[in-house]
Amino acid sequence: MVRHAEPGTVDRIESGGGPLIAVPEAVLPFWTGADGEETASDYDRACEVDGAVGLPPVGDFAAPVLGDDPASTACLPDHAAFVGRRAADSEDELPAGVPEAHRTARWEPEVCRRVPGPVLLFDADRPGSDCARTDHVRVALDPGRYAVRAAEVRPGPETWLNVVQLRRLTDR
Repeated sequence: MVRHAEPGTVDRIESGGGPLIAVPEAVLPFWTGADGEETASDYDRACEVDGAVGLPPVGDFAAPVLGDDPASTACLPDHAAFVGRRAADSEDELPAGVPEAHRTARWEPEVCRRVPGPVLLFDADRPGSDCARTDHVRVALDPGRYAVRAAEVRPGPETWLNVVQLRRLTDR
């Protein structure tokens, strides 16, 4: 896994070959990654995600799994989005392509989930309890309900991006 966090750049993370997952800090110990004792591990469940995003349960919450592609993924807080590069000439196209991606996206149906606070984005094969010792990106989220939606977009002829957007909902 590689994390790019040089000054003036966007935090990016890559997996070792499987999907990335964003687990709320409050339930990190419940994510066992590939180390589970069950017939199907948490990692196996993450790999079964069909589409750009899935939401398997982790403790009492759901954790977004960012597809089944180990694409270099950037966290873009200004857009409340994770953007995975499927194809692009450079990493710089990730943030640059987001405004166009939002305008042209054909979003999959969104789902609503309660988030207890900040999440850690990391390789789904790792146990949540090991996050402090492995590469991850921390995403500051306020507790509350969020709509999660995803799309595969092509903002340019040679640029394909997976976009997963989190939108804060008003509590009712």
